[in-house]
Order: sequence, then structure tokens, then C-alpha cells
Amino acid sequence: MALPAWLQPRYRKNTYLFIYYLIQFCGHSWIFTNMTVRFFSFGEDSMVDTFYAIGLVMRVCQSISLLELLHICVGIEPNHLLPRFLQLTERIIILFVVITSQEEVQEKYVVCVLFIFWNLLDMVRYTYSMLSVIGISYAVLTWLSQTLWMPIYPLCVLAEAFAIYQSLPYFESSGTYCTKLPFDLAIYFPYVLKMYLMMLFIGMYFTYSHLYSERRDVLQGFPVKKKKV
Repeated sequence: MALPAWLQPRYRKNTYLFIYYLIQFCGHSWIFTNMTVRFFSFGEDSMVDTFYAIGLVMRVCQSISLLELLHICVGIEPNHLLPRFLQLTERIIILFVVITSQEEVQEKYVVCVLFIFWNLLDMVRYTYSMLSVIGISYAVLTWLSQTLWMPIYPLCVLAEAFAIYQSLPYFESSGTYCTKLPFDLAIYFPYVLKMYLMMLFIGMYFTYSHLYSERRDVLQGFPVKKKKV
């Protein structure tokens, strides 16, 4: 006897993924809308307190996104683990370690720029993923989800690198995350950030190459209209 549709594992998996993507889409849409309204209402002044206005929601969304690593590990989301891990690690380190721990960095314009880039990418990506789960596909949305990252992702990495660069003087003066070890050894966190700064661009090259290969595979069947001679 066949199980009802709502009891089948595939149905439950798709329902869970749809709800997850919907939550993420709503969160990032709220952030982007809030930032847009604040900018048109208060101008450049709104960029200074961007983190204070939407930082909590951004941290919640980025924390929830760690579930995507679990999705890949258990096989309910068809993505490669390492590229996604690198992308999520970039954001977690920048958001929680660099920005959240230093109040002076929270007031920098680069935080607003970075949040705009992140939310543009995520709104499109989660919309595409959410509709794909329920079998809805739009050619324009497919193309946009596979193309928008090409100019924006490198800009994200540049903004992340600039945020790290601007945070270095504050980490040096405050000694945040600096740790003394036995035998007169110590971890000087600004040096750790400088090493991570180099690794950031190496990771960008790997992630960009993977995303480009994925784009090529997805768009192989993309409908192209040919002009009639």
C-alpha cells in the first residue's frame, strides 16, 4: 500500500527545504528593504548605524545558514560541501569576529556596502532555490541566480578584505582575541587576520572557479532564441 504523498520522505524533505528557503528569503528581504528605506529617509547618515539597525537580523540569518552544511552532509541539498563551507566561513568570520567584536568597525561605510552585496546575492539565490524545490522554474530567474554572483562576489571579497584592513588598528590597540600561551608564546590576533586576508583571495579563486563550472552546467539547457535569417 502506497503512503500518502505528505508522508513520503521526498515530500517531507521538499517541505522542509521550502520553509527554510522561505525563512531566509524573508529575513534577507526585510534587511534589504529596511536598508533601502533608511537610506532614502536619512541619506548617508543611515549607513553609519546600519549594524545597529539590522545587525541582529543579519546575525540570525547567517547563523541559520550554517544548516546548509548539514543539508549537504545528509544529502538533502545537492551542493558541494567545500565551496559552500568557504563562503559561509567568510561571512561568519567577517560578521561575528571582525565586525561584531569591534564597535568602531560597526560604524564604517564598508559594513553597509557589505550587507547590501550579501543580501542581493541571497535574495536571488533563496528565491531561485525556494521555487526550484516546488518545481517552478523561470528562465530569467535561473539566469540571474547563475550570473549575478559573477560581478558581486568579487566585490564582496574586496569589501570583506577592506573591513579586515580597517579593523586591524582596533584589534592592535584593544588586544581582542590575543592569547598568551605557555613557554612565553602568544597568539597576536592581528597577525592571524593578516594571514586570513591572504587566504581570503585564495578561497575566492577556488569558489569562483566552482561557481563558474556550476553556472555552465546549469545553463547548458538554457533556452537561447536564434534570429531567423
